Amino acid sequence: MTKYTIPALLDNAITKYHNQPALAFAGDTPINYEQLGQQVEAASAMLQKLGVTQRDKVAILSTNMPNWGVAFFGILKLGAVAVPILPDFHNNEIKSIIDHSEAKILFVSENLYNKIEKETFESLETIILIDRFAVVPQGTSQAQLKKLEGNASDTSAPISYPELGEEDLASIIYTSGTTGSSKGVMLSHKNLAWDAMQSATLQPIVCEDRFLSLLPLSHTYENTLGLLLPIFHGASVHYLQKPPTASVLLPALKLIKPTKVLSVPLIIEKIFRAKIYPNFQKNAVIRTLYKAKPFRKLLHRVAGKKLMATFGGKVDFFGIGGAKLDPAVEQFLLDARFPYAIGYGLTETSPLLAGTTTKNTRLGSTGTVLQGVSLRISDADQATGEGEIQAKGPNVMKGYYKMPEITAQAFTADGWFRTGDLGAFDSKGFLFIKGRIKNMIVGASGENIYPEEIESVINRMRFVLESVVVQQKGKLVAFIHLNMEEIENQYLSLRSDALQFKEKINERKDEILKEIQNKVNAEVNKFSRIQQVIFQPVPFEKTPTQKIKRFLYYQNI
Repeated sequence: MTKYTIPALLDNAITKYHNQPALAFAGDTPINYEQLGQQVEAASAMLQKLGVTQRDKVAILSTNMPNWGVAFFGILKLGAVAVPILPDFHNNEIKSIIDHSEAKILFVSENLYNKIEKETFESLETIILIDRFAVVPQGTSQAQLKKLEGNASDTSAPISYPELGEEDLASIIYTSGTTGSSKGVMLSHKNLAWDAMQSATLQPIVCEDRFLSLLPLSHTYENTLGLLLPIFHGASVHYLQKPPTASVLLPALKLIKPTKVLSVPLIIEKIFRAKIYPNFQKNAVIRTLYKAKPFRKLLHRVAGKKLMATFGGKVDFFGIGGAKLDPAVEQFLLDARFPYAIGYGLTETSPLLAGTTTKNTRLGSTGTVLQGVSLRISDADQATGEGEIQAKGPNVMKGYYKMPEITAQAFTADGWFRTGDLGAFDSKGFLFIKGRIKNMIVGASGENIYPEEIESVINRMRFVLESVVVQQKGKLVAFIHLNMEEIENQYLSLRSDALQFKEKINERKDEILKEIQNKVNAEVNKFSRIQQVIFQPVPFEKTPTQKIKRFLYYQNI
């Protein structure tokens, strides 16, 4: 019988796959499972020597690397609680999380050390440089970090490992949502371990699989599905040493040739809008052909083969989650026969609740319910079947840390978790998400307006990279970020006259925004029509899973 604790499943993987590659930086020789086990033991021994005992909190503030997983597993084997911190958090948020979680020790990567302020340092017992597992003396400067030597602990002395229960707390993950509030989600060993193991019922994992890690490990999406899932099944995980810009990502893809990639919509949407779609619009002949469905599918098929080659040619599962995928981009992936799959979940549900496989994708759907999970639609609208999605299952959180009132509000009287998402099931059991309840706008006559649906229409328009729809004094307003590079390329002949070039670009930009407004309003229902369009000159600020922080743009109104 499976014991759903992370150390038990890790030990099983180490025994079963001891010679298989486990973790590596792109291009480096991976450590194998036997070496992973030894390094985890050394991390546990180091923590025990520093006084860490069961239920102590140990934080991790680090970019993705093999040592992230080593530290995480080392913490959990001692029965301590891991507190992953998102690298994009502000210094003040980091201090607040460390204080709120009562973390004793912090693992920090060299490139994030400058986020640790003096007051934060003083509130901790010890700081460990995760790159080399070196204890950092107080007052150490950024420049002095490179001189620190790793403190490899002697594991010959017996380590006192506690007997862990499935319901023991494993991790507290502080969310960074689109509403700006951050809460500590308490996830047990069973929450995380069960969800990781159960996810393999959707997509089987084999030890030959190579995962490419693009999303922060401190987010439960990457933590569960990008670390625990592959490790429990003997696969290898590969990390980038720098942020995934094109110059870093493209060579890494050729080296790794990943079979499994986990992504958020924005990554594939940016590739489509900036690199693929403009090729379908570059001249009048292709533009005309692209309007005809048979030719469009053919063009998508050709572009899909190039996309597959770009990703190394071996991808058999490209998972997308964290936000709603633009329908036009999904149609491209479907036509291109690119092996994508959509998943749905939340930090509070460890995360996966529902998903598709690469063979049963359905346009606009997040798939069917994960085996062992129950979902229901609460107070469904009789006409549309839409209502709040509520969940029950072994992956649902224990609650929010030190927030009993908010925890109580998150559950119904009969024990179902309120996701805050609006959705509906079709006759085949496929789930369709309408949007967040908090984002829904109530029209002048009481109509429910879903900004995400209007944004998906806007984002299909030529030159659009991303958009946000909000309500301003009873009017619907769209902030739109355009692909200015594509617009400017149309007027390269005017570049010698800087003033004329700038005037022409601004004139064309205004024309495009007006055209977008007219085209969108011709497609949406009467009460969803955009009454004002505002040019967004820079990309929208986003969460670590690349969802736009909507609350920032409400404040601009």
